[in-house]
Amino acid sequence: MKFKITLALLLLIGYAKAQMPIPPSKYNLEKRVSIEAKSQQLSEVLNKISKAGNFYFSYSGSLLRRDSLINLNVREAPVREVLDKLFNNKVDYTENGEYIILRYAGNHFTIEPENITTAEKLYLISGHVVDINTGHKVKQASVYEKRLLQSTLTDNEGYFRLKFKGEHQEVILTASKESYRDTTLIFLSDINVKPEGYNDPDVHKGNGRFGDIENSGLGRFFISSRQRIQSLNIPNFFANTPFQASLTPGLSSHGTMSSQVINKVSINVLGGYTAGSNGLEMAGLFNITKGDVKKLQFAGLFNQVGGSATGFQMAGLVNDVRGDTKGFQAAGLINNVKAKAGGFQLAGALNLAAKNMKGTQVAGLINLVRKDFDGFQLAGAGNIGVKHVKGVQIAGLFNYAKKLEGFQFALINVADTSTGCSLGLLNFIKNGYHKISLYTNEITNVNISLKTGNAKLYSVLFAGLNLSNQEKVNTAGIGFGHDFILNKRTAIGLEMTAQYLYLGDWNEDNFINRIQSNIQFQVAKGLTIFGGPTYSIYTGDSQLRPATPGYKQNIIPNHYTNFGGSTKGWLGFNAGITIM
Repeated sequence: MKFKITLALLLLIGYAKAQMPIPPSKYNLEKRVSIEAKSQQLSEVLNKISKAGNFYFSYSGSLLRRDSLINLNVREAPVREVLDKLFNNKVDYTENGEYIILRYAGNHFTIEPENITTAEKLYLISGHVVDINTGHKVKQASVYEKRLLQSTLTDNEGYFRLKFKGEHQEVILTASKESYRDTTLIFLSDINVKPEGYNDPDVHKGNGRFGDIENSGLGRFFISSRQRIQSLNIPNFFANTPFQASLTPGLSSHGTMSSQVINKVSINVLGGYTAGSNGLEMAGLFNITKGDVKKLQFAGLFNQVGGSATGFQMAGLVNDVRGDTKGFQAAGLINNVKAKAGGFQLAGALNLAAKNMKGTQVAGLINLVRKDFDGFQLAGAGNIGVKHVKGVQIAGLFNYAKKLEGFQFALINVADTSTGCSLGLLNFIKNGYHKISLYTNEITNVNISLKTGNAKLYSVLFAGLNLSNQEKVNTAGIGFGHDFILNKRTAIGLEMTAQYLYLGDWNEDNFINRIQSNIQFQVAKGLTIFGGPTYSIYTGDSQLRPATPGYKQNIIPNHYTNFGGSTKGWLGFNAGITIM
């Protein structure tokens, strides 16, 4: 045989990156710390270790016994050894940037090779994964070679078989499974071959914020059970490759290792399942990405991302991102971001951001931001900012902001508090205007109006009639206004209104546009009197037709300005009271 095995069954306990020489100054687990603790809770001891080593721990709360008290005295010991003492070798450790992630792994297993076959540019290893304590075979354990991106799952008898093509100086097999400590075997060759160079893929791990993609509705439907188990067994191993291609998530150039690989270019004919993308990812139907997506992602139906999305993302139906977004999202139906969003969202139906957003949302129906929003929202139906809205909301039906610092435009605008402006048919501001005014003017002697908004900008809805047996007038209109506050009791209001006059014939078009200024004086809490001049511009058919019996024909007073045709203007007045 050309390829002769000279060393096998070298069992290493710990993660695969422990195989390589690690400079103590670079890796947190190798940092040396001095800790002294007397009858302290385990959580307090972990805090001491993290401060001494200048890093953070990440772990599930169920990992710690709250009632356990620790006595510990170590001097200049590696963090890994300190943790071994604390957890009695029942916890696994892995590094992710400035974090050490703790995972319960009370069970131990080993890899027992049974058959090692070599040929020219071919290397075959098969065997079993066995529980050290019980001797039982371990099913559904992941056995993989991280550099060559080859992997498999053990069957119900704990059996595995892996085949590697090409010439390799060494093959490093790692076995992983939830609740077990990772185990690694190195198989060396005595043949002199050109070294391929070892770049530990663990250095390129994800950011640890991946959403639970495998257990989402789409994930459970499109991702096979073998792939979900593989991802569960080796959650913290990620490698980088320049390219991958797949027909479906189960038929990929990386096989079941696709969920552990970050690609520069990923082409999925129907759909794909990868660890991440740092370039271009496109699919005929869907992309399911466990980690982060950077630069470009396209799908005919949907993109689902467990980490963050940065760059340009487009889908025929849905973009679903479990982490942050920064860039441009376009979807035929829905853009859904479950963390912070930034940039531009364009959707045929809904844009949803679960946390803060800064940027622009444009939707056919609704834009929803569950926390603070800073930017521009445009929707066919409504915009909702659950917390603080700073910017502009424009919608066909309604806008809502708990705290408004900007501008709203819709038929109905709602805000708890507002330091901005709302323009619409109705503006419901909890601490704003809810004014009812009763007044008279030179056209109709009885009028009522509703003013909603705030002093900066309020809307006016009004109706009126002229009580008379021979000169009846009915009118209704809308407008907006602004109050100049002079002091606690005095203000000047400036309003612009438009109204229709009914003078006995619905076929007649009689319209008045008015500018009016009111001096307002508060005589008591909740009661204000007002009055002031107005200027009206009237265009109507009543001047050209005979009067309808009982209705007023001549709306125009004796002193007026003729603007040509049936358009006239004149000075008038209004006066009344306001109840708040």
